[in-house]
Amino acid sequence: MKKILIIRFSSIGDIVLTTPVIRCIKEQKPDFEIHYLTKISFRNILENNPHISKIHTIEKDAKEIVPQLKKENFDLIIDLHNNIRSMQIKKALGKPSAAFSKLNFKKWLLVNFKIDKMPSDHIVERYLRTVEQLGIKNDNKGLDYFIPEKDEVNILSLPASHQNGYIGFVIGAKHFTKQLPLEKIISICKKLTIPVLLLGGKEDYNRGDEIANAVGVNIFNACGKYNLNQSASLVRQASKIITHDTGLMHIAAAFKKEIISVWGNTVPAFGFTPYLPNPKSKIVEVKDLSCRPCSKIGYDKCPKGHFKCMTEIDEKKFIN
Repeated sequence: MKKILIIRFSSIGDIVLTTPVIRCIKEQKPDFEIHYLTKISFRNILENNPHISKIHTIEKDAKEIVPQLKKENFDLIIDLHNNIRSMQIKKALGKPSAAFSKLNFKKWLLVNFKIDKMPSDHIVERYLRTVEQLGIKNDNKGLDYFIPEKDEVNILSLPASHQNGYIGFVIGAKHFTKQLPLEKIISICKKLTIPVLLLGGKEDYNRGDEIANAVGVNIFNACGKYNLNQSASLVRQASKIITHDTGLMHIAAAFKKEIISVWGNTVPAFGFTPYLPNPKSKIVEVKDLSCRPCSKIGYDKCPKGHFKCMTEIDEKKFIN
């Protein structure tokens, strides 16, 4: 038996994007034992994955976990984060390793000079290349997300207006420049003829209430009322998902949902679009803006002050 450690510390979407690597190794090399190292706050994303034998976690410092990892005597380390922490882990363990390339220089060229040298392949395919040495092939089954039975949300617990179907609208995102303006979301929701369920964290609750109060009919603000696995259950039961570039977008892709993904300051060329999406899915963005992308991650406000990448989004793209 070979024992493998996969490293990816954060965040929700990035961890979900590593699940094809986990599945492909386990299904193609069933005698391999797979361990996974992540931050403790993201453990719940993986703890129901049947392909993982053991999850190791840290809070901040790589030193917290090194003694425990040394006892495991891994045969190979698959580094899907490739940062200082993961390098510290690899150096401390002294085991053979493989790491994926972040393509930071190519991203820098695209952000700063709008020179696109990014490969056309998805980050999932780049992750899978790190295990080619094991003879692992992409099975093209897409992403995985496993919801524990205790977190499955009964649709009958939702308002009566939403029990016969709804569109899930993920209103949050880690950075402001990845989010549609509040008035834009309100305008889109008013145009939708199907009940809308707003999804997000506790930090999105107040915005969700503003949207619900402004739209009035057939809106349910679920932001902050459900944990991540319960939110995933609501995503799975939605007829369609409208979402920014965020973790729930990738969870929706794992369930093969129809996704309308909205892109602001970041661009699909970075390789993080919904992986193997439902054929009805589509990407909504404002193309040919000279300032876009302005970052590979995001900002708290538009660096140019006009925020055209979101304010000029065509609302008709959201209506069938």
